[in-house]
Amino acid sequence: MKAKDKIFQVKKTLNLRGNLVSLDTPAVMGILNITPDSFYSLSRQNSEKEILYAAETMLADGALIIDIGGYSSRPNAEDISIEVETERISKAIALVIKEFPEAYISIDTFRNSVASVAIDQGACIINDISGGTLDAKMFHTIAELNVPYIMMHMKGTPQNMTQQTNYKNLLKDITIFFSERVEKLRFLGVKDIILDPGFGFAKTSKQSYEILQNLDYFKGMRLPLLAGLSRKSMIYKTLDITAKEALNGTTALNMVALMNGASMLRVHDVKAAVETVKLYKAIYP
Repeated sequence: MKAKDKIFQVKKTLNLRGNLVSLDTPAVMGILNITPDSFYSLSRQNSEKEILYAAETMLADGALIIDIGGYSSRPNAEDISIEVETERISKAIALVIKEFPEAYISIDTFRNSVASVAIDQGACIINDISGGTLDAKMFHTIAELNVPYIMMHMKGTPQNMTQQTNYKNLLKDITIFFSERVEKLRFLGVKDIILDPGFGFAKTSKQSYEILQNLDYFKGMRLPLLAGLSRKSMIYKTLDITAKEALNGTTALNMVALMNGASMLRVHDVKAAVETVKLYKAIYP
């Protein structure tokens, strides 16, 4: 290993329910939306049968983590109540844990109370699209629960983020956001942090491609990077297709993300992502 590589050596393990999980081979996180309005309609699972089938398929296809969310974060999504979100995710987590007790579940929420309920019911990771900006209690909750935290960069809310795309310097602004908030988490004793630059969240397609091209810019943080590119508008609008037709584009960009330093892929299509990781490891063993 070169001296330069040692300087920017990224943390490659996560503590998941007491198990030290290696990210030397990039991990795949499967998306399980318990919502009626997520942007990709085939990701919406609401009946017990749909939820269990989706979870079983993801695990069989090689997902390390199932990311369960009850609040749609697509642009201009409805701002549902904490009670509704909690009810949605509670049902799903209980079903998955009962059927697949060894599964690692992530809770996709920016609300500390929802996160607490999810962890109590068996989830073991908190995935926060707001990086703690939408709930002042989130960081303290993460520290108390002592679980890994995925910190995504976003400005504004899902309801107004499309109007929040002005940056002085895109990459530096995101890095400053991460640096300040990682420092707060470290002060609170949080050990496992994953960074997600937030493709499409308060970013134009052009800005999202700039981030993807320069993803290794964030290696200086020395933390694992998550890429959430799956079927997003930066793909289907560029190709003039629909989200349903965007799997090929997703696979192409996922390979770019891996080559530029991603340690985790968050996807709708687990099998395709796992195959992409295998091919990436064949190139870079």
